Amino acid sequence: MAWEITQPIVVPIDFSGLSVDAVNRAAQIAANQNQIHVVHVVPKLDQIAPGSPEGGLPTDEDRRTTVIKHFREFLNKHGCHEAHCVVLDGEPETSIPEYVAKINAQLVVIPSHGYGGFKRLLLGSVAEHIVRAVECPVLVLRRADAE
Repeated sequence: MAWEITQPIVVPIDFSGLSVDAVNRAAQIAANQNQIHVVHVVPKLDQIAPGSPEGGLPTDEDRRTTVIKHFREFLNKHGCHEAHCVVLDGEPETSIPEYVAKINAQLVVIPSHGYGGFKRLLLGSVAEHIVRAVECPVLVLRRADAE
């Protein structure tokens, strides 16, 4: 890349293959890996959700511990050992913009599943919400086979 960013870069991920592309792109752009804040949002458990067959729901802390372990493995596997591993609770559409503002990020690099038409109407677009909600530039990475 012809330019490097020297302030925080936020990379929201869902652990899909598209997430790998976003982490790799951020690593290309960042002056160093410790400026990259890779973020995953864990939705709050619904109090009336059915329990597992063994009985009982995992606690938010159990889920958070599992996500952090998987997160570290994911970042190490993809060569981004020094990036910040950030787990947020809530909804991506609100949690991510709040975090971006909190750390005064200079850029957000986000993958897009590329849904269009009726699918987008039903599923919404986290990437679109982020673009509208944050003050810094957003690099949206489009899926190669997007419609």
